Amino acid sequence: MTDDFQPVPLPGGDIRTRRFVFVLLPRFTMLCFSCAVEALRIANRMAGRELYSWVLAGEGGETAACSNGAVFNLDMDLGELAREDTVLLCGGLDVQAASTRKLLNWLRREARRGAVMGGLCTAGYTLARAGLLDGKRATIHWENQDSFAEEFEEVTLTKSVFVIDGNRITTAGGTASIDLMLKLIADDHGEDLANAVADQLIYSTIRTDQDTQRLSTPTRIGVRHPKLAQVIQAMEKAIEDPVSPAILAERVGMSTRQLERLFRRYLTRSPKRYYMELRLSRARNLLMQTDMSVINVALACGFTSPSHFSKCYRAHYHTTPYRERGSRGLRRAE
Repeated sequence: MTDDFQPVPLPGGDIRTRRFVFVLLPRFTMLCFSCAVEALRIANRMAGRELYSWVLAGEGGETAACSNGAVFNLDMDLGELAREDTVLLCGGLDVQAASTRKLLNWLRREARRGAVMGGLCTAGYTLARAGLLDGKRATIHWENQDSFAEEFEEVTLTKSVFVIDGNRITTAGGTASIDLMLKLIADDHGEDLANAVADQLIYSTIRTDQDTQRLSTPTRIGVRHPKLAQVIQAMEKAIEDPVSPAILAERVGMSTRQLERLFRRYLTRSPKRYYMELRLSRARNLLMQTDMSVINVALACGFTSPSHFSKCYRAHYHTTPYRERGSRGLRRAE
């Protein structure tokens, strides 16, 4: 990499430096943060001038440790910002505990003053908890989608890589920060600069807010049979009110016996067993990521009897829902 290059021409007009305030939550994910800040750094380099600046903020204003153990020195505490600042919260593990009362109050105050607010990775939860996503479209990492949807019904949750809805921004995490930043750079200074940044990042496939964050069902589970994929997608959409395999088979134009053979061939289990595992996986997410009662978790995952739910959960995970909930508390205390 060399600095012997011609800066990318920018559109005319008065260009001001845009400042980003990265708020690093405890145990944030380094990838979502580094992807965002590196895109800004490279934009400055490719333009040959400081288009963007950034500071690191967090409670206490001293240091913040990410989930891989690296520690960052912070530039500031949660202080008053300029109205033109763009605030990007960087989330990661156990975002519920990281969303403290002090942080939520600070976000609400700065939002009232007009700051653009964004949540990278799981930090969309923090914005929603502060009430800043009410009536907005948003996204969050796929692993947190179930719990988010249960807790924040007033937010329109999508599976997009990133969402910009007015002055609220959310991303799905990971490399989605690159896609978001390329969009912001293009909006601020044109597609040529955004494409130059992407080239420097060796980022050949730029995603938009129309792209979804997870692989398609056939790709994710390694199944290329179209009717089987349709049935699995239908199962994933009907967790709270399960549909019998016989009805699912009829919907895709096959017999129950044919569906049984497909599941055995491609997934080495029956449709009933696969469906049960989907529901139990959803239940485990809700137990680990929300404060919903065990009974409400059971109902949300299609179990009308708490005892039946507990029996199925123990058979699959070798522990009870109540002990699983208790283990979450122990992990938070560590």
